Amino acid sequence: MKRVEGKVALVTGGAGGLGAASARMLAREGARVVVTDRREAEARAVAESLGEAGLFVQLDVTQEDQWVHALARTVEKFGRLDVLVNNAGMGIVKDVEEMTLDEWKLVHSVNLDGVFLGCKHGIRAMKQCGAQGSIINISSIAGIVGVGQFPAYSSSKGGVRLLSKSVALHCAAKGYGIRCNSIHPGYVETAMVEALSQASGQAEKTRARMLKGIPMGRFGEPDDVANAVVYLASDESKLMTGAEMILDGGATAQ
Repeated sequence: MKRVEGKVALVTGGAGGLGAASARMLAREGARVVVTDRREAEARAVAESLGEAGLFVQLDVTQEDQWVHALARTVEKFGRLDVLVNNAGMGIVKDVEEMTLDEWKLVHSVNLDGVFLGCKHGIRAMKQCGAQGSIINISSIAGIVGVGQFPAYSSSKGGVRLLSKSVALHCAAKGYGIRCNSIHPGYVETAMVEALSQASGQAEKTRARMLKGIPMGRFGEPDDVANAVVYLASDESKLMTGAEMILDGGATAQ
């Protein structure tokens, strides 16, 4: 039997990178997957690649009414929600002196407010369906240790880590049977890491510096994170809640 056979998952930020990899891996392991993103063409293509197991719903995670619609559409199409992957995120490469208040608020609205709204409405959808659910929040090692060029990103991702613990404790106290955990990737070969490299003006030197800080000597791949998502979505992790999984090749162990 496949690891998440019969489960229904919703993935935010599913147009590419970690979200697309997670959607494909979940479907490969037997789930039906709702792929959401603001970018319609790319996310719809991911959903269509999953065949009958995929559905695209456009979603701006900062808009509460769109969350209500996306989850209603999920239940209408597939009858339930078992897994929520809050993956959508963004970063702005400016230090604390350069960043404007509007930029600070924008990053937090996507990275933290979006996760809050997903947890709030995802719990409701899971409860209504009687699901023993799993909420998986994609944070970052920037939520474990600070990054000087990323004050808003670090702050928001640290918030995701503690929000996940709060949600986990709330659900456990209420006896909902809903788990919540966070995943903290290090440098993964995605568009965001490429943008960080390019923003430095010395892309190759920046990548070499990043690589030097990883004891295992390699960048992560999207499927490394997707494998962790499948584990947390599956019953294999049924005792795991309020925890963080750090996938960084040993970077934060130093």
